Amino acid sequence: MNTASTRSDVPLSGTEYTLTFGEYTADIAGVGASLRTLRYRGRDLVVPFDADEVRPAFRGAVLAPWPNRVVDGRYTFHGTEYELALTEPKRGHALHGLAAWQEWSLVEAGEAFVELAFRVEAQSGYPFRIDLVARYELTVDGLSTTIRATNSGRAAAPYGTGPHPYLVAGPGRVDDWSLELPARAVLTVTPDRLIPVDLADVELEDDGAFDFVASRPIDSTFIDHAFTELERDASGLATVRVTTHDGSSGVGISWGTECQWVQIHTADQPAPSISRLGLAVEPMTCPPDAFNTGTDLVVLDPGEEHTAGWTIFAL
Repeated sequence: MNTASTRSDVPLSGTEYTLTFGEYTADIAGVGASLRTLRYRGRDLVVPFDADEVRPAFRGAVLAPWPNRVVDGRYTFHGTEYELALTEPKRGHALHGLAAWQEWSLVEAGEAFVELAFRVEAQSGYPFRIDLVARYELTVDGLSTTIRATNSGRAAAPYGTGPHPYLVAGPGRVDDWSLELPARAVLTVTPDRLIPVDLADVELEDDGAFDFVASRPIDSTFIDHAFTELERDASGLATVRVTTHDGSSGVGISWGTECQWVQIHTADQPAPSISRLGLAVEPMTCPPDAFNTGTDLVVLDPGEEHTAGWTIFAL
């Protein structure tokens, strides 16, 4: 059988799933279980991409079994050294896990929800088997995503997860918006390879350049950092809000205590036409290079399950 011909009608970004509820619509692409579009009253809440194009970088993808970077692609777990493929060749790291460029299979779908699954098979560099299920659901509160991971192998496995949406507040670009980020600490990194260095107080680091606890304009600030020590509401939710300067429109993302970190990236690119189109806001269960540092690293025993979730909503 010619497998390619049987998939000739499938878009390059993977099988398409469209969700609707009230004034929200969303499109989920099968490759990487990626959030391709999210709109409220026709307004983009994330930077979209076309169904029949290769997804730009990691836009909207599910990151697992690790988010962010494993420095040099090398780590030691339970006394054994492993080496991952370097998927960020310019910086020499293993970036954003093993599920982002794979087609996820359909489990169940309805008008307002879809559930997709993918098995991370044991392989060189990550000899563990993890079953992943991503559930997207639109409600009156926005788009909720839940990632459930189960260790279906025979040995304990290191694990982490997070999303990669680029939020859009309204007209303009990142420079035209304001950010409210309830984080008291920033993880400093080397400027060339973004290797983690140390935690710093956002009020003190770089003269307060990373202090967005109170909403203020982003302007030309460059950010590609992980943040922690998050302020939460009474129900344990941390919320990032991105708004136009006049507050006439915006977008928010909330998540629970399973994610103690959030990566913020102003999406700077060499080409002006695609630079700073949206603000990446990535709740994470662990920080960059957690496979080496062990910081907030999830260790899944055989048969053990882990769940993390977040919700994107219009302001």
